[in-house]
Amino acid sequence: MSASPKTPVTDFLERLVFGNRPLVITIFAIVTLLLAWSAVSGLRVDAGFSKQLPLEHEYMGTFLEHYEDFGGADRIVIALTDKSGDIFNPDFFTALADATDAVFFIPGVDRARVTSIFTPNVRYLEVTEEGIEAGDVIPADFQGTPSDLERVRENILKAGIVGRLVANDFSGALISAQLLEINPDTQERLDYFDVARLLETQVREQFESDKIDVHIIGFAKIVGDIKEGANRIVLFFAVALFITALLVFIYSQSLKLTVVPLVCSIFAVIWELGALPLLGFGIDPMGLLVPFLVFAIGVSHGVQMISGFAAEVFDGAEPEAAARTTFRRLLVPGGIALLSDTIGFITILFIEIRIIQEMAIMASLGVACIILTNLVLLPVLISYVRPGPSYKDKLISRAAQMRPLWDSLSKVSTRGPATAIIVVAIGLFVFGAWKGSQVRIGDLHAGVPELRPDSRYNLDTQEITDRFSIGVDLITVIVEVGPNGCIDYQVMDTIDEFAWHMRNVEGVQTVLALPQIAKIVTAGWNEGYPSWRALSRNEQVLVQALARVETSTGLLNSDCSVIPVMIYTIDHKAETIERVVSEVKSWREEHSIEGVEFRLATGNVGVMAAMNEEVAAAQFPILIYVFGAVILLCWVSFRSLRAVACIVIPLALVSLLAYALMAFLEIGLKVNTLPVAALGVGIGVDYGIYIYSRFQYFLEKEGASIQAAYAKTLRVTGNAVVFTGITLAIGVFTWVFSPLQFQADMGILLTFMFLVNMFGAILLLPALATWLLPAKYQHERPPQP
Repeated sequence: MSASPKTPVTDFLERLVFGNRPLVITIFAIVTLLLAWSAVSGLRVDAGFSKQLPLEHEYMGTFLEHYEDFGGADRIVIALTDKSGDIFNPDFFTALADATDAVFFIPGVDRARVTSIFTPNVRYLEVTEEGIEAGDVIPADFQGTPSDLERVRENILKAGIVGRLVANDFSGALISAQLLEINPDTQERLDYFDVARLLETQVREQFESDKIDVHIIGFAKIVGDIKEGANRIVLFFAVALFITALLVFIYSQSLKLTVVPLVCSIFAVIWELGALPLLGFGIDPMGLLVPFLVFAIGVSHGVQMISGFAAEVFDGAEPEAAARTTFRRLLVPGGIALLSDTIGFITILFIEIRIIQEMAIMASLGVACIILTNLVLLPVLISYVRPGPSYKDKLISRAAQMRPLWDSLSKVSTRGPATAIIVVAIGLFVFGAWKGSQVRIGDLHAGVPELRPDSRYNLDTQEITDRFSIGVDLITVIVEVGPNGCIDYQVMDTIDEFAWHMRNVEGVQTVLALPQIAKIVTAGWNEGYPSWRALSRNEQVLVQALARVETSTGLLNSDCSVIPVMIYTIDHKAETIERVVSEVKSWREEHSIEGVEFRLATGNVGVMAAMNEEVAAAQFPILIYVFGAVILLCWVSFRSLRAVACIVIPLALVSLLAYALMAFLEIGLKVNTLPVAALGVGIGVDYGIYIYSRFQYFLEKEGASIQAAYAKTLRVTGNAVVFTGITLAIGVFTWVFSPLQFQADMGILLTFMFLVNMFGAILLLPALATWLLPAKYQHERPPQP
């Protein structure tokens, strides 16, 4: 094989690196040990509710402004259900009281906002001969006797909490609590994993029995269950590593050449993980897949190095000369590919959601590390590898076996097959655009899509939804009305009309607002007569009706200038959230009055609505940023728009088809799937740049025709691309068996991306080149000096 042309820069770097090989290896070893220590001692799994908030979004302004008065969206809900179907027995009430106390003392729980029928903020109103009487649902002298139980039943009905805190069929009761972002005991960020553990050990395990079931939902529990499943990610990583190592050995025909690229790729992951705590970051459970993507990109580049090295040895070069030539030849295309990946990932930082920004930083760090470990350290290490005497014979034998395949495949670079491939690609573009447009923003299933449908959490969610009229899915519209607005009839009537309208929206389970309470109390003051169950125009009557409504109910603030309308939804599916938010916006535009402002939104569904809108606004800019970086660097590298088109068009097709696959698999586009969809471009650009750089070399420097140049490319670089695509696809396909639905879905999506990117690079790229490159390249020409 002809020597790779030298440039002043590559010549200098070659002499610098290979002239100081022991020093290079020593430096890399020391840095790796230090960063490994940093990862082991300082890296922690870091989950936080606030990390998912798009803080610059309009809804989050409302959320943060009214957090102190009405709490946030970080709730936990515990349901105790009696297996007999009737809660009115002493054992159940003893368990519920003790469970309420247990929740109250969990670190990080906002104790003022713990709610159950045993807490003093749950009261009833009753009309007596003396007027309105109020009291706790559970009286102070409650002993659990039959008469006490009957009295509590009556109080529950008077309080109007059936469906909210007590099951519709009296088979269970709820405990609801808000979590604080900062643990008041330690003044540090709340440890959600510890909260999830305590919910299991101090609540579920303590109170679940042969008579009582315990169901727990909420963000902290989601994080805990994801972490429990994520612990197995290490196992799947090990399986993928073993499969990759086995297939690399089959490909390289050498144990030493198998170990080197794997070690260098693992070094890149160690550097990435070790750098995170030094920069003040942890690793989010949703970001645990990023290190494997970095490993996959590293293996892709490592195999290219091994393939180039083997080709030089095949031509009779000594190990150091082969390593030098490979370094010189792959430094620019490999560097451009990795730089494209890095800049593309950095652009994701423009999305102002911290969890996405952290994933972008992780990916950028990892790929930047690969530039050093796989383009510098790897060629230095293989320069010391002296394959056995039979190594070249193995290469010759395999080349002879594979040559008919590559010669046949090279026909895709002739006009006839190329036309057919392009026509198919156009069809796939149309299909991808059509099906990909059906991708929904947000969750597409009830429960938590990151967990399996039959997971304990999703089963608990279904149980609570079936028994109660409310769950954890809540969007609160904050109505700002000015001081003492709750005794203004026009204000209260407007809010009441809004609440009535939202109750009739599909997907809304129930609505709770202050006017509803005012009407019930007004009727109570008038012997409970139904005709009086209305808002009075008399200010004093409204004062009388609301005098006993405390701020702890969450229905008003201290000066009655803010009145929240709590809308409980049946689920948090994308279509449900979109419909509810759209109805809120439509109603407030049609019924706006001076001095009354309806603001979206707090509650977990309000947060999800903000995240969905942020993702919807960011999905196309992200792809534009990523593709813009790829296009720019490809043009800088090849100085040809034709070359850029040959590399980028297959990437665009794969991106569209990935969206189509997400629509088919019903994977919603969210903060944790959007970066993965963008990261897939990083895999494809590596394939395209390596193939085109070698293809261009044979085409221009050796004067080969398009088909002959592509046949030679396939024997060296194409061989490695096909092998890498298949190997990585097999490795990530094992994720399908993960206990986490998110990891299983990403396994399918990444398997698809690895394979289709590979097919795009070896089929569509040469087909495009056949038609886009000048006609002179259809025939052989004299080699250039």
